[in-house]
Amino acid sequence: MSGTIQHYLPVREAWLAARQEAILDPGQLIVDPHHHLWDRPNWRYLLDEMLADIRAGHDVRATVMVQARAMHRASGPEAMKPVGETEFANGVAAICASGIHGDVRVCAGIVGMADLTLGAAVRPVLEAHIRAGGDRFRGIRHSATWDPDPAMLNPAYNPAEDMLDSPAFHEGFAQLAPLGLSFDAWLYFHQLPRLIRLARAFPDTQIVLDHCGGILGIGRYAGRRDEVFAAWSASMRELATCPNVMVKVGGLGMRLPGFGLDEADIAPSSEMLVQAWRPWMEPCLEMFGTSRCMFESNFPVDKGGYGYAAGWNAFKRLAQSASAEEKADLFWRSATRFYRLPDIG
Repeated sequence: MSGTIQHYLPVREAWLAARQEAILDPGQLIVDPHHHLWDRPNWRYLLDEMLADIRAGHDVRATVMVQARAMHRASGPEAMKPVGETEFANGVAAICASGIHGDVRVCAGIVGMADLTLGAAVRPVLEAHIRAGGDRFRGIRHSATWDPDPAMLNPAYNPAEDMLDSPAFHEGFAQLAPLGLSFDAWLYFHQLPRLIRLARAFPDTQIVLDHCGGILGIGRYAGRRDEVFAAWSASMRELATCPNVMVKVGGLGMRLPGFGLDEADIAPSSEMLVQAWRPWMEPCLEMFGTSRCMFESNFPVDKGGYGYAAGWNAFKRLAQSASAEEKADLFWRSATRFYRLPDIG
C-alpha cells in the first residue's frame, strides 16, 4: 500500500439531508464531550455550524471542545502556538455564556494540545493554556496514533512508536495531575497496552480513552474484523482494571473502522448505526460500566459518516434498556464529572 489513507470522510450536506428521522426521547439531557471547531480550506465548522447541528432537536446543554490544530498562533515559540486554540475556544465559550444562543454552553470545557515529549519544560505551556482558558481549560490531548503502515498515519501528527513509554513523555505527563489536568488518549487498538502501562504508572492522572479505543478496519486491517476484535477486547478488559481511565463511546463515523456506511446513496439511519456500532460499544459499557463511559459526537469528523440527529438517536437506542441513572451517566453525568463541568441535571 502506498500513500496516506484519508481518515476523514467528506461532509456531503445533500447526502446527510436525505436522511431525516424524528428525535427520540427529546427530553434526555446531553453533554457532548468531544467535538472540534475549525476553519479550514473547504471545511468550515465554527459555532454557527455546531449550533445548526445541535438544533436538530436533541437537548444538548454543554460541550467539550478537543484540540484539532485549529487557530494556533501564527508566531512566537513553537511550543506555545497551540495555546491559540484555547484562546479561540474560550472566546466561543464566552459567546455562549452570554445566553444569546439559548441554554447550550458550547466549549464549556476545553482540551488543548501541548507537546508532552518536552518533559518538564512543557509546564509553562500548560500554565499558559490554563490562563488562556480561564476556568474552562481541563486537559491535554497529545495524539499517539501510530501504525507500522505509514499509510495509516495522520500526516498532521508524527508520534514515535514508543512515545507513550518514553522517559521524556512520562516527564511531561507527570506535570498534568499537579495542575489538575486530565489526558485525552487518542491511539489505535494495538497501542492499548502502552496506555495501560501509562495509566498504571500515573494512577493519580485522570485519563479518558477517545473513540472506543481506536478500532481499525481499513488498510492492512480490512477483512480482519474478528482478529482486531479479539486483540481490542482483551486490551480493553485489562484497561478497565485501571480506575483512573474512562472511555468515550463514539468516534466510529470516521473511515478508520471500515464500516462502509458512507457508501450508501443516503446517510445511515440510527438503526443502521446501531447495527454497526453495537458489537464495539456494548462491550465498552459492560467492561467499564456506565459511570466510566460517555457518549460523544466527534463532530465534525464523524459528520462525514452520519448526521448529528441520527448519531444521538443511535446512542439512545443503544441505551434503551439502561436505567434512568445509567442513562444520566452515559449522556451527561460521566462527562460532567470527568471534565468538572457545571451540573446540568
